[in-house]
This record gives sequence, structure tokens and C-alpha cells, in this order.
Amino acid sequence: MAAAARPGLGRVLPGSSILFLCDMQEKFRSSVTCFPQIVAVAARMLRVARLLEVPAVLTEQYPQGLGHTVPELGAEGLQPVTKTCFSMVPVVRQELDSRPQLQSVLLCGIETQACILVSTGGPTPAEAWLPDPTLSCLLPPRLVPVSLVGLVLIFLCPQNTALDLLDRGLQVHVVADACSSRSQVDRLVALARMRQSGAFLSTSEALILQLVGDAAHPRFKEIQKIIKEPAPDSGLLGLFQGQNPLFR
Repeated sequence: MAAAARPGLGRVLPGSSILFLCDMQEKFRSSVTCFPQIVAVAARMLRVARLLEVPAVLTEQYPQGLGHTVPELGAEGLQPVTKTCFSMVPVVRQELDSRPQLQSVLLCGIETQACILVSTGGPTPAEAWLPDPTLSCLLPPRLVPVSLVGLVLIFLCPQNTALDLLDRGLQVHVVADACSSRSQVDRLVALARMRQSGAFLSTSEALILQLVGDAAHPRFKEIQKIIKEPAPDSGLLGLFQGQNPLFR
């Protein structure tokens, strides 16, 4: 019988893990910081997941407006799950429920921002108040922002997914070099927020080596070829340099 991961240690095992790939779509290509590098790292995670038979789930946020998953992710064969909510969990709940052995979720994704919204009686052009007009595709047409002081921006899908998963009692491992945002402030604060809530922050290579576990693993040589070249720089170093109070 396979060993079980002890809660709280943050160990990941292939037989009790799943890979989540969140919203790596065409419309974000030009607006998300380090988008090519983020996708390249997520592609490495997906290749390893396939070699180790770790299941993977792929979502797309409102693909009619935001386009489909970028081809360089290499997600052929994965059926994307369409969503409009700002978390993966509601649309993949059945997948989670079907895996009683599941303990750990490895999370990669694009961190989209938009305004906090409520329904209204009349149409309001989203482009008039969204920080990036391309994000209007996220929204139904009859919406206006709730104003606290001006517009309130929120960190959305990966953070909300992490919180929903933690609420289900699952361990969440955020692949920090495979998550990004338009704003590096949002990216930094969101990583800190997920860590405060109990998620583990790790890098792709660290998680890959935890999954494979042993150089004697029959797929190790194939995985070694994948990680032989260092993961591309996705801008993380600058977030962690100096005395950053968010990560004390």
C-alpha cells in the first residue's frame, strides 16, 4: 500500500495529487507579466504529471471572449472546463469528489483582476471602468463596479481556487513560478495571502522532485531531461529580495 502524506508537512505523492491548470488563455498573452515563462513552467509540470500518471484539470475563463488555452501549454488531450466564476472549484467539484484518495492539489495559473461587481438595471460599458479593456470579456454586459473608494481591484482565480480547496481540507501547493498577474503588487500580495491561509509555496522543480521521489524511479531519466534546463525566470526573485514583511 502506498504511503500517505502526513497533513501539515506539505509532502506530495503522485497517487494522492492532482494538477490544476487555471485559465492560460490567448487574451492574457499580452497583459500578464512573464506570460511565456509562466506557461513554459506549467507545461513542464504537465509533462511530468503525465509521466507519473498524476491527473490534471484545465479550466478556461469565458473562452468566447478570452480565447482558448495557448497551444504552447501542450494540453492536447485535456478537455478544458469552461467557467465564469472566479474559482476552479465549483466547476470541477465532481472531479474532486470522485477521488477520495486526493490530498494535494498543485496549482498553476493566471491571476486575473477585475472590479467587484453587482447586477444593475441598465447596461454599462465595461471598457469605461475596467483597468484593462481586454478584461471586459470576463463580464456579462449588465454590470457596474461596487465603489468603496474608486474602483476596488481583487485578485481572483488562483487565490479563490486555493481558498476553496483549503476549505475542503485539501493541501494546496502553489507553483510560484507558474503563477502570475498583470500587476506584480497583486502577485506578491496574493502569494502572501495564500500562504497566510495555509497554502504551501514552492517551485516547479522542487515539486517535480518530490513527486518522483527517487532517482531509481523508472521514469526518472525522462523527468531528468525535462528539468535538466533550469526553469525560465518568471520574475519571482525581485518579489522576494530585501526585507519583505509579507513573507516573514
